[in-house]
Amino acid sequence: MKKSSFFIGSLTALTTVSLLFSGCSSKQYFEPEQTFSASNAANSYGGTIVDLSRDGATLKSGKYIGKAGLSNIDLGEGYRFLSESPSYVLAGNAEGVLKIIDKSTGEAVRAVALHVPIVSASIKNGVIAYILNNNTFGIYQVEDNRKVLESRSERTFAIDTRAASPMFIDHLAVMPMLDGKLIIVNAKNTEDAKVVYLSSEKVFNNVVYLSRMGNTMVAATPKKLITLGNDGKKEYRANISEATVSGGHVYLFTKEGEVIELDKTLQPLAHKKFKYAHFSASTAFDGKVYALDQQGSLIVLSSDLSKYKIYDLGEVDNPVFITGSKLYKDGRIIELSKLGYE
Repeated sequence: MKKSSFFIGSLTALTTVSLLFSGCSSKQYFEPEQTFSASNAANSYGGTIVDLSRDGATLKSGKYIGKAGLSNIDLGEGYRFLSESPSYVLAGNAEGVLKIIDKSTGEAVRAVALHVPIVSASIKNGVIAYILNNNTFGIYQVEDNRKVLESRSERTFAIDTRAASPMFIDHLAVMPMLDGKLIIVNAKNTEDAKVVYLSSEKVFNNVVYLSRMGNTMVAATPKKLITLGNDGKKEYRANISEATVSGGHVYLFTKEGEVIELDKTLQPLAHKKFKYAHFSASTAFDGKVYALDQQGSLIVLSSDLSKYKIYDLGEVDNPVFITGSKLYKDGRIIELSKLGYE
C-alpha cells in the first residue's frame, strides 16, 4: 500500500465513489489451480502486526519482531519499531521523537526530539543514521548525545511506504533518500558526501530496498533496480514490488506477478510469471525463493525458478513480516525452511 503526503480535493464525492467501485470491480486476483497445506510448518505466537519497517514489525501489544525474532521489550505507547543493534532498539513516534532503548534493561536511555516523523533509522557502534519524512537525513551519536550531521535533500510530495533503512559499510552510512538517490556519508568525517542517483521520477520515487551482495551494493526504487560495485553501476527497469539477494544473485518481484533472477550485473538469468499475483513479502535462501501473494498463496520456487509449489496460508488480514527463515502472518509463524518446491 502506498501513502501520499498530498491531498487531492478536486473530486466530488460522487466521482470518488464511482472510481472506487470501478477500481474494485476490475481487480483481478491470482488463483492457482492447485495449492498445498503448510500446517506442518506453522505455529502460533498470538501477536498482531500493526506496523512495518524494513528491519522489523511493531505488534499491537507494543512489542516488536526484529531480525532475531520476537522480542519482549515494550516500545511504549505510540511508538513504532525502526531498527536495532546488539545493544539498542530504535523506535519513533508521530511527533518525531527517536527513542533509544537499552536492550539489557528494556529502558530508554535517550529520547531525541527530531520534530519530524522518522521514516527509517539504523544503528551501529552507537552511531545512528536516520531519515525523516521531509527528506532530511542525519547522523547522531548516542554516547555524546549530539547530532553530528543533519541536512535536507530535495522536497518530496509522495512516497512508497516500503522505505529502505540506512546501511553502514565500515564508517560509511548509506542513506536511502525519499527522492530517488543514495547519499553516502563518512560518519567520522561528514564534510564530504557522495550522491548516487537511482531515478528521477516525481512521485513514489524513494529508495525501497537497500542491501549488499559481497562488495556490490543493491538498491531499488519502485521503478528501477541498480547494482554498484567493481563492475560499475548497472540498471534494470521494472515495476518493482520486492527485491532480495541470495547466492550471488538478485531476485526481483514485479507488480505484474513476475519473479526474475538476475546476476550481479543485472543480466536476466531466469523468469517466471504468475498471472495476477500481487506480492506482499518475499525472501530467498538455501536454494529456494519465496513469494507471498496478497491473497495468501505462498509460492516456493527453486533458485533457478524452474520448479515451484504453492501453499495456501489463508487470507492476509494484517501486515506480514519475513526475517531469516520465518514468516510472521496473522498470529502464526511459518517456518519457511520446512516448505519445498517439489
